[in-house]
Amino acid sequence: MVGDTSGGDDGPVGIRDPILMSDEQLMQLANDVREKAYAPYSNFKVGAALLCADGSVITGINIESATFTPSICAERTAFFKAISEGHRDFVKIAVTCDKAYCSPCGVCRQVMVEHAPNLEILLGNPSGTFKRMTIKELLPESFSLRDDGECESCS
Repeated sequence: MVGDTSGGDDGPVGIRDPILMSDEQLMQLANDVREKAYAPYSNFKVGAALLCADGSVITGINIESATFTPSICAERTAFFKAISEGHRDFVKIAVTCDKAYCSPCGVCRQVMVEHAPNLEILLGNPSGTFKRMTIKELLPESFSLRDDGECESCS
C-alpha cells in the first residue's frame, strides 16, 4: 500500500510497497531527515532512511553527546528504531551527509550485516546523487559468534 510521506516521530515515514519505492525517493527521505540531526560538536549531520521488506521506511539521524562515546550514528538510529517497532526484514538503506558519498562507520556496518546480511546501501549526499553498494561489499569479513563463520541472523 502506498502511504503518506508526512512522517513524524511516532513511527514509519509511510507504508509503501518496497518495489514502488525508488532509490531517489529513499535518498530524498534521508536528505530530508538529515536536517534534524543533532550534531552541535562536529557539525557533521547525517541522515538515513531504512526500507523494510513490508514497505515501511524508518528514518534516523546522528545524535551527538558532549562526551562522544554515547553518540549514535544515523544508520544505527534507523535500525534500532525499526527493530524496536517490530521490523526484522530490511531491503535497503540510504545514507547521506556533506561528503561526496556518505559511507557507514565500522560499528554501523557490523549492525547492518547482523540484521540485514543482504542489505543494499545507497551512499549519498545532499544533491541526491549516490553510489550503490551492498553490506557484503562494505564488510566482506564480518565478525560472527557462530563457529561456521556465519552471523546468527544470516541463517
